Amino acid sequence: MPYEQMDVQQVAAYLHLDPREVAKLASRGQIPSRKVGGKFVFCKSEVDHWVEVQMPELDADRLAKIERGVSAHHGFDHEGLLVHPLIPEKGLSVPLQAKTREATIRALVALSDSADMVINRDELLREIRQREELCSTAMIPQVALPHPRHPLPYDITESFVVVGLTAGAIPYGAEDGTLTRLFFLICCKEDRTHLHVLARLALMLHKPSVVDGFLSAESPEELGSLLRSREEAVLAHDR
Repeated sequence: MPYEQMDVQQVAAYLHLDPREVAKLASRGQIPSRKVGGKFVFCKSEVDHWVEVQMPELDADRLAKIERGVSAHHGFDHEGLLVHPLIPEKGLSVPLQAKTREATIRALVALSDSADMVINRDELLREIRQREELCSTAMIPQVALPHPRHPLPYDITESFVVVGLTAGAIPYGAEDGTLTRLFFLICCKEDRTHLHVLARLALMLHKPSVVDGFLSAESPEELGSLLRSREEAVLAHDR
């Protein structure tokens, strides 16, 4: 539920943090919250967005703890493959034909449409553009994780991830001005899946050497195999 309200103890369990650390973050205005009756109250959707923005700066252990907390909260099995099963047949493109951010978004949505994952193509494009206007999803060096601003229960057939690797690096709005080649379009029908997928991908992409391996893929089949192998390694705690 995107508007679910949480207290300090619930946020602590959700993010695998000490309750005292959550209270300290809230008192300093470092995590979105408000006070009701002298106690901190958190909106889950705002917490999720805060975590999303923080992910590139977190170490592997913290990411793993967040994934476990999110999985437990939503009833997911955090020991099973998640990302690879969400990639549909024909959901990988190497090379993805795009040289600008707008062309990349359109190419990723076209890839999703050709894989029969899209019901309302125009609405999906609009939601992805709106999310990029908030801040670029190119938060990991050479990688972007575009996604709609909100879950799309009626505009996609089911939750999915499609992946594109461009032939050359392109400007996608990274804050540090670096260029981007690898794109994971994440589209979820419900809020509870989204952060779980982001946390798993952040773990998979945590090592620069792993990203370099993905960038060297020469075909959709090779990229798919590398992604599955990397997710299996993460599940085996090789982070």
